[in-house]
Formats: sequence, C-alpha cells, structure tokens
Amino acid sequence: MRRVIVEPYNEDWVHKFNEEKNLLHHIFGEELVAIHHIGSTSVPRLSAKPIIDLMPVAKNIRNIDNYNEDMKDIGYEPMGEFGIKNRRYFRKGGEDRSHHIHVFQEGSPDVERHLAFRDYLRTHEDVAQQYGELKQKLAKQYPHDMEAYIDGKEQLVKDIEQEALSWYIK
Repeated sequence: MRRVIVEPYNEDWVHKFNEEKNLLHHIFGEELVAIHHIGSTSVPRLSAKPIIDLMPVAKNIRNIDNYNEDMKDIGYEPMGEFGIKNRRYFRKGGEDRSHHIHVFQEGSPDVERHLAFRDYLRTHEDVAQQYGELKQKLAKQYPHDMEAYIDGKEQLVKDIEQEALSWYIK
C-alpha cells in the first residue's frame, strides 16, 4: 500500500529532475522537442509528495511506444495512456515511487494545461501556499489512502487550473 507523504519543498528536486531529463534525452533523442519539470516538485516553496514529474513533449506520440524496453532498462514501468487520451505514462519506483513521466505530443492542450498550472503556482505564492497547506492536511488525514488524498484536493486543483489557464493565455 502506498503511503501519502507530503514534504516541505526540497531544492534537491531540481537536481533529480535534471538527472532524469538527461537520461530521457539519451533514450528519446530527436523524438522530443522539450522536457519540462511539472507537478508540485517544480514549484519553489511548495510542499509536495517527493515524486518528480517530468513532461516530455514528443514530435509524434505514437513513436514513444517504441522506447518501452529502453524505459524498462532504466527502471520505468510503461503504462500506456493510463486514463488520459494521447498520453504515454511511465512510473518508476513501484509502491515507493520516485518519478512519473507524462509524455504528450507537441500542440496537445495537456501541455499548456500542465505548464499553466505550474507557472501560475510559481507566480501566485498565496495560491501555492493554500494548495500546499491543503495537501499537508490531507496527507495527515489520509496517510494510507491515496484515493482519498487525491479526491480531497481535486476541487481546488480544478479551480486553480481554470484560473491558471485564463491567466496563461493572456
């Protein structure tokens, strides 16, 4: 059973992102146009589950499936779309996750959605603080129930995402 652990921001998360980014560049090479650090570990001062989320942006999402064996070789479990159409999802670390990879194709609205959310939290410290406090509260309330933790923050995430998208496209 996965435990819900939310930690204060750790500057080492940027280093862990860069290490993994280098591995992904080596594997995917010219298939990618960018690799972004997303999720809560990408927002300075924000409490987060210590799992690094990376968002590679592919020229053609269908080509990513050709690299599943290479991803297994560096410890990733290929999960296919895993509930989000036209995404390729990989996770590393089993029940003690360390990294999530969300690959989208260039031009996907999901790329903009993730970057808007991240950048909004980076520039709106009050909103990031509110979000971090909720995550800490939920982690204490549901230390052994990841679904309840996720459900508990869902509405705030949707609200922030809507604000972020409006702000991002201005």
